[in-house]
Amino acid sequence: QLQLAESGGDLVQPGGSLRLSCAASGLTLDYYSIGWFRQAPGKEREGVSCISSSGVNSNYAASVKGRFTISRDNAKKMVYLEMNSLKPEDTAVYYCAAEPTVQAMCVTSAFHYWGQGTQVTVSS
Repeated sequence: QLQLAESGGDLVQPGGSLRLSCAASGLTLDYYSIGWFRQAPGKEREGVSCISSSGVNSNYAASVKGRFTISRDNAKKMVYLEMNSLKPEDTAVYYCAAEPTVQAMCVTSAFHYWGQGTQVTVSS
């Protein structure tokens, strides 16, 4: 089955940038919608950005729109989340997730394959 592994989380200053990566293995990524989710202490896991299996369609949470960019390279089995103008409220564990459908709803319950998460901390 599909396996996912996130990387790239780090401690960054407000206004800084970070690029998260999600490496897939086990199956081709061509048939999976991919989502980035995050969970901060005391909060529910929320959808940050999701992208369709082909990469044609993508969407973003209002809180990150204009600052984050999701992309994928199916040939390399990689998905990325470019994060710019980071704010302290972006601090969370970030997860990538996959669902074998063309375009899944960008909510936690719609995804059934998950990585282990990577910590992003935005602080001065």
